[in-house]
Amino acid sequence: MMPYRVIVDHLVEMSSKISAKKTLSSSLIRLLPEDVIVDILARVPRCDYPTLSLVSKHFRSLVASRELYARRSLLGCTKHCVYVLLFNGETGEDRWYILRQKAEGNRRLVLIPSLSVMPYGGSFVAVGSRIYMFGGDQNNMALSIDCRSHTVQTLQSMPVPMSYIIANIIHERIYVIGNNESKKVMVVFNTETQTWEPEVIKIDIDLGDMWPRCVVMAHKLYMRDSHNSFVYEPKKSKWKRDEMLNSKKWWNACVVDDVLYYYNGVKKEIRAYDPKQRCWRVVKGLEELSKRTYSWLSSTVSYGGKLVLFFRKRFGWTICCAEVSLEKHQGGEIWGKVEWCDHVFTGVNLYWNKALAVVV
Repeated sequence: MMPYRVIVDHLVEMSSKISAKKTLSSSLIRLLPEDVIVDILARVPRCDYPTLSLVSKHFRSLVASRELYARRSLLGCTKHCVYVLLFNGETGEDRWYILRQKAEGNRRLVLIPSLSVMPYGGSFVAVGSRIYMFGGDQNNMALSIDCRSHTVQTLQSMPVPMSYIIANIIHERIYVIGNNESKKVMVVFNTETQTWEPEVIKIDIDLGDMWPRCVVMAHKLYMRDSHNSFVYEPKKSKWKRDEMLNSKKWWNACVVDDVLYYYNGVKKEIRAYDPKQRCWRVVKGLEELSKRTYSWLSSTVSYGGKLVLFFRKRFGWTICCAEVSLEKHQGGEIWGKVEWCDHVFTGVNLYWNKALAVVV
């Protein structure tokens, strides 16, 4: 049998030829059993799939098939991918982009044309290879985006209309919190059964206007409004304030290995909160990054055990991105190392609304 890499290289070469169909008809690849072809494609980096889909209609269907992604999972070939929702100030549209590495080595945010405009103001949660959306300008809408095929499925509407929603997942259950008739309520979506749990949970603590991003640490929800930080324990159905967490005005944060991280744009540093030690720390070793981050506006994403930071250059519309690996030292110190830093997008009146990491 031809080596995997030889076959893959041949496929990529075929996709770039005008006579690809003629080449395909005489190719040894077409003679291979279907399961062998799937096994080969499963080992190919997903960034090559758009090119491979040009080989033929058959390959186009294979690279979007459930069978292929199931095989990738069995082979341990799944990868984390970063999806970014950008808002166009001129058109008023929210569109999804994916962070891809180009052939020359740099990274760029690339529009996903097959994904339609998202409802404005929705809350998004990544679960495996899917992104769930709740609310938005249609209040009780719920959607599921399959990041393997880039298709959208409409889900059962939320039990009650809600606005100003935040959401996150614990043990296959997505907790959705928002305003319903000027009162804060919570509903739960079960990702296993793809249904809503019947109870509308009243929130027995005074939550103000919630800040962007609700995070999960040690199977608990952590969130904050303009004044306080709160913790919700699903097992006890109990809310409480967290004064130590509240000592910093964290926002657009993410969690890596049960530690919360956010970027402080004023002091140009990444801060970390460990709920076990109940203390804040500054991530060390990132002096180089602090010189390159110009804007206070930023967003952090947990990315396969690493941290991805999005920020904007001063006096311009260029969006930059950095990937930071993290290492805990004795005594609790956390050190970071910039793996790469690059400008990934330039567009007038474009703002990021959400950044998520999915596994495909």
